[in-house]
Amino acid sequence: MRVPLSWLREYVDLPAGVTGRDVQAKLISAGLEVETVDQLGAGLKGPLVVGRVLTIEELEGFKKPIRFCTVDVADANGSGEPQEIVCGARNFAVGDKVVVILPGGVLPGDFQISARKTYGHTSHGMICSARELGMGEDHDGIIVLPSDAEPGTDAIELLELVDEVLDIAVTPDRGYCLSLRGVAREAAIAYGVPLRDPALLDVPAHNGDGYPVRIADPDGCDRFTARTVTGLDPRAHSPIWLQRRLQKVGMRPISLTVDITNYVMLEVGQPLHAYDRSRIDGPIGVRRAQPGEKLTTLDGAERILGTEDLVITDNSGPIGLAGIMGGADTEIADAAEAEGTTDVVIEAAHFAPIPIARTSRRHKLGSEASRRFERGTDPLATSAAVQRTVDLLVGLAGGTAEPGVTEIAAPSQPRTIAMAAGHPDRVAGTAYGRETVVRRLQEIGCEVRGGDELTVTVPSWRPDLSYPNDLAEEVIRLEGYENLPSTLPQPPAGRGLTESQLLRRRVGRVLAGAGYVEALSYPFVGAEVFDQLGLDADDARRRTVRLANPLDDTEPALRTTLLPGLLATLRRNLGRGAHDLALYETGLVFLPGAEQVLPPRLTIDRRPTDEEIAALQAALPDQPRRVGAVLAGARELPGWWGAGHTATWADAIEAARTVAGEAGVTLTVRAGQYAPFHPGRCAVLLAGEAVVGHAGELHPRVTKAFGVPERTCAMEIDLDLVEAAGGERATGPRVSTFPVATQDVALVVDAGVPAADVEAALRAGAGELLESVRLFDIFTGPQIGEGRKSLAYALRFRAADRTLTAEEASGARDAAVASAAGRTNATLRGA
Repeated sequence: MRVPLSWLREYVDLPAGVTGRDVQAKLISAGLEVETVDQLGAGLKGPLVVGRVLTIEELEGFKKPIRFCTVDVADANGSGEPQEIVCGARNFAVGDKVVVILPGGVLPGDFQISARKTYGHTSHGMICSARELGMGEDHDGIIVLPSDAEPGTDAIELLELVDEVLDIAVTPDRGYCLSLRGVAREAAIAYGVPLRDPALLDVPAHNGDGYPVRIADPDGCDRFTARTVTGLDPRAHSPIWLQRRLQKVGMRPISLTVDITNYVMLEVGQPLHAYDRSRIDGPIGVRRAQPGEKLTTLDGAERILGTEDLVITDNSGPIGLAGIMGGADTEIADAAEAEGTTDVVIEAAHFAPIPIARTSRRHKLGSEASRRFERGTDPLATSAAVQRTVDLLVGLAGGTAEPGVTEIAAPSQPRTIAMAAGHPDRVAGTAYGRETVVRRLQEIGCEVRGGDELTVTVPSWRPDLSYPNDLAEEVIRLEGYENLPSTLPQPPAGRGLTESQLLRRRVGRVLAGAGYVEALSYPFVGAEVFDQLGLDADDARRRTVRLANPLDDTEPALRTTLLPGLLATLRRNLGRGAHDLALYETGLVFLPGAEQVLPPRLTIDRRPTDEEIAALQAALPDQPRRVGAVLAGARELPGWWGAGHTATWADAIEAARTVAGEAGVTLTVRAGQYAPFHPGRCAVLLAGEAVVGHAGELHPRVTKAFGVPERTCAMEIDLDLVEAAGGERATGPRVSTFPVATQDVALVVDAGVPAADVEAALRAGAGELLESVRLFDIFTGPQIGEGRKSLAYALRFRAADRTLTAEEASGARDAAVASAAGRTNATLRGA
């Protein structure tokens, strides 16, 4: 919202000498986002005067039309003689009043004006266009002034060329500031001066003689005001002051009637629409559109309407999209048309914000009116806005206001909020006192009654005020956020991080120590990402929690796996020149329940009950915490120390083991099939009998779909399940001071026997003396036999209280081999 300071002063007596920067600081302190203060006319210097064109001589022989003019500027040039000026514009004629800058003047942009010879004549000045004066971007022709402008008059003052304009980014909760009325109220409060409210007008009541209106959807439109003005002069133009105010706020003057409705909308905050009465067929109606109905809006586009669209109608069908844009069939005729509009019906209505917002987005059609209705307008301002429009039409276009008034309003009561007088004090952590709270609430238009318990009646223009905290925010912002004391909260003694938080920190440290870099991803996904992962149609991960208001329509759901975000980050880093990458992320996934449960609406004046908290928890999706990792390129770089190696599925499994080890859990690894992993290079990770995750090499189709290198590896593990399997916090092992006895065994088993099963059998048979088992070699070949493989293990034996004898170590090894033979049919290689 652009607010000219000169216009603002019409409603607020700002102190003398106050600049736009001063007002900006005050409004920012009150919580408004004033982004810039534009200095209009900066660098402009006169003499800039009104001139009357006396003669025009068309110059021939040039590539473009050129005119040599004489212009009467009265005594502004010091001699009273006509001013000779060369001009290329052709939209003016002899007798027209124009804007002339004389030699010595300076236009915006430091454009110095002097007498100069051009096209065979000396031009003593310049006839100016709107863009040259900084009034807009129109450069098609020069400005033609009204006929009553006197030659020699100062055009800087006449056109209000010097001004300051505040550019305010109005947040959705402060829709009332999309008007001069709303901003003036904030400025009046900031400076402690009275407000001249432009909506305080005497308005006639409904009398049944106005233009007929029928509202079929009172939920979508609860108030509708209509007045008729006849006998307008179709050739009347908007006066300069009206055009300039519209231009300063960024709107283009169109015609007198349309300009007035736009002006009143900017002044009061109530959008209006004017219909050519001769083009309306029967009563005006408000209803929902019927399927397949069509409407051509003022922008010339034909729109197919839906049943959710709120429309304005007459007997012929829809004539406008309610609260957004009117239809072309009832458009006000331009003054240049042969038969201009002489009779108009003025409409001001209050529409529900949600239907307007949905229709605006569905048709991709935003307007100044829809911006205001979406944020909530003042339902009680419709009559005043219509009255103000009628007064301006009568005064500027010579019209006559018909006595009939249509005022349809659904029964309503003002909203009241009960609040303790000390509530703002508790919210802010400071002492305002009841007197200050009441005064500040009255300043924003509230009616306040009561002592320690206040009953606050909210003004009609503040639909954002619904709860005590809303009122507390108003008090705090008007008292100044910068005046709030800085206090540190006092945490209770004896509390620190939970075991879950400590585990997450340990996991992050150990993965970082292993060479992984943490990546943080947005938790939003689209349906196509599950196709890229190669998930089956009935895969549970395709069931998602959908957001009611997503940041991006292409990603409307919450993730059920961490891999899409990690793979997108991997692809982005590869595109920026990185090749050897190991990334990890710790975060929540969101798994919807079997049934959708709506959460209860909680009050803010007390702590929720246990039942309410339980209902809230029941409405939430399951949100397990997971750890995911992806690897691509070299896991160890080659150099003088060796050849290095490329990341494989084994590195992904080792990352999962590293995570589980921080919770004191030893994972069991089994072969499996699980999208998006390669069916022959996928590991199922178990903690006891519970599946806690998967790891391996991604399927080639998945790597291609995500644009990552072939043989990219990944793992994802449920940290909550791992923590539950770990039980008590892991402690460091007891280190024996006695020497270790190492025994190597090579066992031959069928090729389909998992190495993990052989290792489990060895551990079971070796007994308490076994310290560790490590697989250090896998061999296949004709020496072993078809369908067989050799697994070589290093067994470390140690006792806590003595040095083992050779017989004890050999006995433990033989027991381990016997256990493996019994469980997996293993045989000693070479036996």
